[in-house]
Amino acid sequence: MPRPIPFDEYYDLASIESLAVSPDGARVAFVTEEFDRDEDESRRSLFVVPADGAGSPHRLTRVANATSPTFSPDGSKLGFLAAREQDVAIAVDGSPDGDQTDETGDRTVDGEVDDESPDEGDGEADDDPDTQVWAFDLDRGGDARQLTTLEEGASEFDWAPDGERIVVAARDPTDEERAYLDRRKEGGPIETERLQHKHDGAGWLDTVRTYLFVVDAESREATRLDDAHDGGGLVTPRGGLQPRWSPDGDRIVFRSYRGERPDDGYAVDLYAVSPGGGDAERLTDGSLWTGAPRWSPTGDRLAFAGSDPDNQYAPTELYVLDGGRIRPVTVDLDRTLARAGTPQWLDEEALLTAVGDEGRTRLVRAAVDGSGVERTFEAQGSDRAIRGLDHADGTVAVLLSHPSEGTDVHAVDVDDLDAAEPDVRRLTAVNDDELARWPTPRCERVTYESDDGTGIEAIVYAPEELDADDPEPRPLVCAIHGGPMSYDEPRFSFADACWTSRGYVVVKPNYRGSTSYGRDFCETLQGRWNSIEVQDVLAGVDALVQRGWADPDRLFCTGFSQGGVLTAYAVTKTDRFAAAAPEHGIYDARSCFGTDDCHVWWENDYGLPWENPEGYAAASSIEDVDEIETPLLVTAGGEDWRCPPSQAEQLYVSVKKRGVPAKLVVYPDEHHDVGDPDRAIHRFEELASWFGRFDPATGDESEN
Repeated sequence: MPRPIPFDEYYDLASIESLAVSPDGARVAFVTEEFDRDEDESRRSLFVVPADGAGSPHRLTRVANATSPTFSPDGSKLGFLAAREQDVAIAVDGSPDGDQTDETGDRTVDGEVDDESPDEGDGEADDDPDTQVWAFDLDRGGDARQLTTLEEGASEFDWAPDGERIVVAARDPTDEERAYLDRRKEGGPIETERLQHKHDGAGWLDTVRTYLFVVDAESREATRLDDAHDGGGLVTPRGGLQPRWSPDGDRIVFRSYRGERPDDGYAVDLYAVSPGGGDAERLTDGSLWTGAPRWSPTGDRLAFAGSDPDNQYAPTELYVLDGGRIRPVTVDLDRTLARAGTPQWLDEEALLTAVGDEGRTRLVRAAVDGSGVERTFEAQGSDRAIRGLDHADGTVAVLLSHPSEGTDVHAVDVDDLDAAEPDVRRLTAVNDDELARWPTPRCERVTYESDDGTGIEAIVYAPEELDADDPEPRPLVCAIHGGPMSYDEPRFSFADACWTSRGYVVVKPNYRGSTSYGRDFCETLQGRWNSIEVQDVLAGVDALVQRGWADPDRLFCTGFSQGGVLTAYAVTKTDRFAAAAPEHGIYDARSCFGTDDCHVWWENDYGLPWENPEGYAAASSIEDVDEIETPLLVTAGGEDWRCPPSQAEQLYVSVKKRGVPAKLVVYPDEHHDVGDPDRAIHRFEELASWFGRFDPATGDESEN
């Protein structure tokens, strides 16, 4: 058997995100996350690479994290977000400090003109610098220049067509809100009257609005657009304002909610405002969650992603706003836009986007007039996933992921997308050295029937040496995806490679509720958790046993988020697993209501808990905890507000009380993920140790 991949080699892994193609299509910018072993931290660095494949990537940033690369319209500058030490020129040269001003150019405090100098604070510097907008001058070279000095930092930005201004999203507290925030920093009490009082990753929410500011890139002077704000509520923690400047420079589109109950629904509208200020114009009608707005090349039309705010199981569609009319252009495909599916205008008549399609993220071309949508880029193959997408001037950059080849930036010409043998240029090779020494898995699609005859597909990873025709049964890990509105697809995963290098087969069922198989397939799970999806998962395990790939005595189950929810459901219905690990899940729906950040989703699916106690009970594995005999490793994030750690504690104590072998692992300060490298490695080690401990072929249950 090949050497198992050491878990600490996770430190050697790099991952790519945030693609941006230069306006002339000649260069691709991207961000790479790498790990610092000594500091046990992740570092995000900004790179550029020629799109023709003629050169290797060039690292632009070396001293701080960088995100959101965005080329200026003429391609001469590359803007990005970073929390770096203040630009030396600001302190040494006394450059303008970017005071926030109102639409007349006068500094304002809570809507009133302030003639006093800004408060200099208590003289104590924050531990970390705020995130600001920076830019490299690609023509002249040198280090990046700081473009903003906003008091609360910047969260998003876009360039004006003239390249001399940027629009920036930033929080702007009133005096009263500032006093409250200062008290909070000093350990003061949390005070709120908001319905949505916290959100995962954002923590306890306040009432501070996020506004758009127009910033002069040379002087750094920032002018607040008073009617361009998030409107309060869930807009900011659920994707931000996403400002985009129109090609003619006359309008800036952004996301906002202006209804009466901003925390009590997922609807978000698109608005447009003049960069000179004034009232914002509402562009959509309140019937959709909207996102990823993109202007057409002439600025006459607007493409955006939209979905039903009351039904998260319905596909996210591509829409076009044309002359005041909102037109869906992908609805006939019956596929949801993927996370990589930001609309890309190929020309005035066609759009390119990515959709989830039968357990794969792939490209489709849609006619702007709604007359048709077609799949394209067949050269992607069925064993590669698209994890990122951008386009400019005939160059399409895609982040392609393959189970054994890794995830890298590729480029292809638009005119070549439909060619039988297109020129697909690989531009990066971030993990080639690691992959050369690691035993990477083979990947196959397996289809089977669930209990009621419904066809289900699973993605299976197996050791390379497994003979599919004459297999030796292996230990199996059933790894259940979250969501549930998500899907597994063939792609590179360090975790899967670690399992298969240890001789395991990994099965990932795309159970009902998964996206990418059409609306009916996904929507059938709405309000029916702990039912058909459990059948689909267990049938997938049986299918691998029947094929001879999995040893029926060495079956294990795990999942993160909704995968953790489903793992706990599964062990209430079967004792076939030797051990299981529900991670960061929900196990008591009723007690979760109001303690997580999903009260709107719960109500959309089940109504309110005091109105439908039976529905909430049916969706709670804790109701059947007396049926659990499987040893459980239960994990949680200490600051997880999506699936609060109290849920893990309830499940752990309940099974422990009954004498079932169990272990609880809580990661302090972590949100709904495991972010620090050492904790990610610890998670791998804990899973492998737990499964090994109860493996009848290798384990020693006497440790309990």
